[in-house]
Amino acid sequence: MQIEQLLEKMSSLKLYGMATALRTQMQQKDIGQLSFDDRLGLLLEHEILHKEDKRLTSLLKKAKLRESANIESIEYKASRKLNRSKILSLSTGLFIKNNHNVVITGATGVGKTYIACAIANSACRSGFKSKYLHLPKFIEELSLSHADGSFSTLMGKLQKFDLLILDDFGLTPITTKQCHDLFNIIEERYKTRSTIITSQLPVNKWHTYLGEPTLADAVLDRILEQVERIEIEGDSMRNLKKVESS
Repeated sequence: MQIEQLLEKMSSLKLYGMATALRTQMQQKDIGQLSFDDRLGLLLEHEILHKEDKRLTSLLKKAKLRESANIESIEYKASRKLNRSKILSLSTGLFIKNNHNVVITGATGVGKTYIACAIANSACRSGFKSKYLHLPKFIEELSLSHADGSFSTLMGKLQKFDLLILDDFGLTPITTKQCHDLFNIIEERYKTRSTIITSQLPVNKWHTYLGEPTLADAVLDRILEQVERIEIEGDSMRNLKKVESS
């Protein structure tokens, strides 16, 4: 079989990584020194890498992470009081396998969203489906979904994600109806999926923020039953970067 015919068959089978690798092999003068098994092994390795890269690209695209963040770039300055071991442990994705949650709190600008997105980035690299949501905006979208009848569909889509980031919890006032919607999100994911929540509010103020005591109890019980806590201290990272760049 001619090489071009072989390449066409690979493409028809969507073996694009193998096809690219074969083209590269044909341009190497000393490729004949390798055995058939070695050459085939290289082609298969390229195909596996191609599929892994394609899957990762798809996962990151669907995640729509607010920050282009990664675990390796997190700064562990003493003033931030970050536990490196805990964050590295979260980056393995074990908490997702165990359906645990993560709560990240701290003042504005200290890097809560960055760390949440870095953990989600690692989750995508491990094959987990992740999704970033800015909670104040999404709560409004949920309110509108009740009016057009798409609420159930929207909730069903959320449940497909192994990891969900709810960013900026407590940033804006919340109505009783919106609190019910938040409860529904948490309830659907309780012990079946993982959620990362970031907030400027300390956890001990969440109950007061949610308002209705019974509903607040139900929400917090489900969030905090199996949770990893990260409390970030120090100055705003945004302000520090402005000073450094000036």
